[in-house]
Amino acid sequence: MRYCLALDLKDDPQQIAAYEAHHRRIWPEVAQHLRRHGVTGMEIWRLGTRLVMVMDTDDARYDRDAFARAGESDARIREWEALMWTFQAPTPWTPPGVKWVPMTCIFDLQQP
Repeated sequence: MRYCLALDLKDDPQQIAAYEAHHRRIWPEVAQHLRRHGVTGMEIWRLGTRLVMVMDTDDARYDRDAFARAGESDARIREWEALMWTFQAPTPWTPPGVKWVPMTCIFDLQQP
C-alpha cells in the first residue's frame, strides 16, 4: 500500500537545513523501527516549508495502530520524534495532536 502524508516545517532556513541534515542520516533505530513494522519504502519531498511523505508498506505486516503504539513505547523513537517536532509545524488542516496528515489521492494515471 502507498500512503502520502503532509506536514509543514517552521519557516526558518537554518532549521530547514538542520532538518534535511538529520534526514540524510537518520538514526539506525528509526530505520529499523520502520522496516520492522512493514514500511518497505519512504521518501520525503519538500517545497518551501511543505513536506510530503510517500510511504510504501507491506500490507501483510503494516498495521498503522500497532506501528504507532510501538513508536510510543520505544524511548529512542520518542526521542527522534521529539527532535523532529522542533523543526516541524502542523499544516493549516492538521487536527490537534496529529503530525503527519494523510493526503487524498485525486488522480492516478494507472487507474482507468
